[in-house]
Amino acid sequence: MVFETPPKIEEKLAVVIRDRGGVLYEGKVDSLSSYNDQGPFDVLALHANFISIIKKSVSLRLRGKVVEDLPVETGVMAVKANNVEVYLGILH
Repeated sequence: MVFETPPKIEEKLAVVIRDRGGVLYEGKVDSLSSYNDQGPFDVLALHANFISIIKKSVSLRLRGKVVEDLPVETGVMAVKANNVEVYLGILH
């Protein structure tokens, strides 16, 4: 009997954060954290797809350390298939 190795699942999130001026961050991270009306939340690899209005901040983590921490007045976060897009300054 021959067993095939299952395909490797991407364990990183591809993140792009934009505002009206352009791209503020683009890269791969292990996780990110932000806030919405329900409180703080985290996004990890294989997270369910969702869209949320975000506020306060977005923190990006790689190997357990925060690599970027961006303040947020109001933004939109969209998560789909390990890709995260964040649009900041949506009310201006």
